[in-house]
Amino acid sequence: MKHTAILSLFILISLLLGCSRKQGNVSLVKVEVQRVVLTEAAKTITLTGEIRAQVESDLGFRTDGRITERLVGVGDHVTSGQVLAKLDPQEQQAALDAAEFEVRAAEAKFANETSNLARQKRLLAAKVNPPSEYDRAEESFRTAQSSLKAAKAKLGTAHDALAQTELRASNAGTITARNAEIGQVISAGQRVFVLAHDGPRDAVFNVNESVFGNQPIDRNVPIEIKLVTDPSIHTTGKAREITPTLGGAGGTLAIKVGLDESPPAMTLGAAVFGEGPLPLNSQEAITLPPGSLASAAGQPSVWIVDPATSAVSARPITIARYETDRVIVAAGLRPGDLVVTRNAQKMSPNQTVAIEEEHQP
Repeated sequence: MKHTAILSLFILISLLLGCSRKQGNVSLVKVEVQRVVLTEAAKTITLTGEIRAQVESDLGFRTDGRITERLVGVGDHVTSGQVLAKLDPQEQQAALDAAEFEVRAAEAKFANETSNLARQKRLLAAKVNPPSEYDRAEESFRTAQSSLKAAKAKLGTAHDALAQTELRASNAGTITARNAEIGQVISAGQRVFVLAHDGPRDAVFNVNESVFGNQPIDRNVPIEIKLVTDPSIHTTGKAREITPTLGGAGGTLAIKVGLDESPPAMTLGAAVFGEGPLPLNSQEAITLPPGSLASAAGQPSVWIVDPATSAVSARPITIARYETDRVIVAAGLRPGDLVVTRNAQKMSPNQTVAIEEEHQP
């Protein structure tokens, strides 16, 4: 009986120990970790863009009318002052003809009054006519003079109005867009062509601002520009203008890189690659593999292992930017922290883990 009791007690203890080990094995999750260190984070990025002129102008008529002639098309090179399109000039021509007639009549009247004033001056000197006759002649002369001046001003306005029926290039360049056709009635100021001026060229890239995070773009860093169709054709440049794009997706930046030289093959609209380092405020940063990310209250976070207890706790982090194979952390971690890089989605607060492997960034 005594032996039976001892045997039963031994079996009970063995079962309890077995359950304890089984429960421990269930709760213990094997993880891989990375010790946080500051590492070199500079990295090259390649973007795709196109060649554009640094200066572009919208060209339009200064008066209303119907287009009767279009003399250039997209892709045509034009010289400064070249006629690009014409409006129906009938109304303006009629006004010019009437203004010219008025000038001729005013000139004849002025000549007659000039002659009469000279005659009245002689008669006044000879005391043939009274001073009142000379005064009337002088008044008629001044009226004719004013009328001639007004007629000439009206003629100048008519000439200008007729000239406005011709649309001329403001500079030498290339037509890159056309927004009107023959027969179309347009308003004054309405865009008819877009002119890319001859001169310096840009490589323009539209980039989501998340690529750069909160880091400023260094405009002094040279960027290599290569032609997509022939990478052997290349040049360099620096970012000269960075602006949000209008009408594009939210958070998109237009980066204009001024070319140091413009190879002939890099024509307007040519597709190019831009290669350069991603900007950082400092040369060192904290980097993590994408698999280490978790979420806490909708914010990015990671699981930190306490070396003393092997328990994990969630810690919110601020991400500077995402890259293909890594995440750049702006805030929330300190050198020496142990971050779970595998099975992060399986963690729960205060869970005890077993570190299977420690990686280096």
